[in-house]
Amino acid sequence: MDISYVIIDDEKNNIENLENLLKNWCPGMQLKGYAQNVADGVKLIGTVNPDLVFLDIQMPEKTGFDLLKALEPVCFEVIFVTAFDQYGIQAIKFSALDYLLKPIDVNELQLAVEKAREKLRSKQANGNISNLLEYLRTTGKEPPRIALPTAQETRYAPLNQILRCEASDNYTWFFLTTGESVLVCKTLKEFTELLSPYNFIRTHQSHLVNTRYIKSLLKEDGGILLLDNGSRVPISRPNLDNVKKALAML
Repeated sequence: MDISYVIIDDEKNNIENLENLLKNWCPGMQLKGYAQNVADGVKLIGTVNPDLVFLDIQMPEKTGFDLLKALEPVCFEVIFVTAFDQYGIQAIKFSALDYLLKPIDVNELQLAVEKAREKLRSKQANGNISNLLEYLRTTGKEPPRIALPTAQETRYAPLNQILRCEASDNYTWFFLTTGESVLVCKTLKEFTELLSPYNFIRTHQSHLVNTRYIKSLLKEDGGILLLDNGSRVPISRPNLDNVKKALAML
């Protein structure tokens, strides 16, 4: 299927570069226009109703996030195109959205476009954008939910419902307080980076634990964490001191 798109970026050379990459490497893309600030971007999107928006985060006066807030509820797919911005990237990752870092890598661009095409083809509701905006409203607080992309859907789990995570090759099992387990299409390393600031600790190469559900530290087998639901999580020797320090701060 063909995709209509717009580009919102304050730098004209970035717009031209992205347009050329899409022409040369991503067939079936139809440019409907571009804008160099949020106000013009809102007007453009309202006029042409694109399938996909390539959106810069940092722009004069307002950000790409402000544009999404102005258009909520969002009825199009979004691929962020940005220089590295820690807070922005953190928010995007928490919501399982796609982003491209400048300068743009062609392979990453093609992959992001194909993922957007598949979402448009399947007419999936864009709950990831709603989750992103919810995250942005909780600045300085614990994010309310994290997006968990599975093979069938994207689940949105409150952080206080996550007991623990366990690696399974390039996937991660999430074990929830509801008794459910969810297999997510991302590595444990990615979730460790996202969740560590919110009182999750890595106890082992294959295990990440929500400290609020730790019941006790058992001294058997080099160290075992007993969780409130009865789960027993191993602690590797290299992680034992860090686990003890984290527990001492609870």
